[in-house]
Amino acid sequence: MIARRDFMAIALAEAKAAGERGEVPIGAVIVRDGVVLAAAGNRTREKCDPTAHAEIEAIRAACAAAGSERLPGAQLYVTLEPCAMCAAAISFSRIERLYYGAEDPKGGGVDHGGRLYSQPTCHHAPDVYSGLSETEAAALLKEFFSDRR
Repeated sequence: MIARRDFMAIALAEAKAAGERGEVPIGAVIVRDGVVLAAAGNRTREKCDPTAHAEIEAIRAACAAAGSERLPGAQLYVTLEPCAMCAAAISFSRIERLYYGAEDPKGGGVDHGGRLYSQPTCHHAPDVYSGLSETEAAALLKEFFSDRR
């Protein structure tokens, strides 16, 4: 069986590729039954689309691969705490577990900010596990932004 860190390594590789494209280096991978359904990195600049976050791109591809708008039993590995938009998409797609790397105190929507899954209006809350490969994920972001300042 593939370890969680191996799936996060795929998300980190997607984040690195996004950074090389000039995108904020965030990567995501969706897995079900030990099989990768989709992997993606941010593409907001490339697509001129503010919704083209890594999580949304991965969810779209995984839903297409599964032939369904829902992904029950799936796990999402992402390098940064999802924003409120992505947290909502994760909820709507019925992803079972969310693993994320670095916390995002400024823009996060899971354990920071609006804490979407704690709201009574949230119809589905995945199990959330934070801090997986946090050091590597945070270093990618720090390096990316320090190069631009």
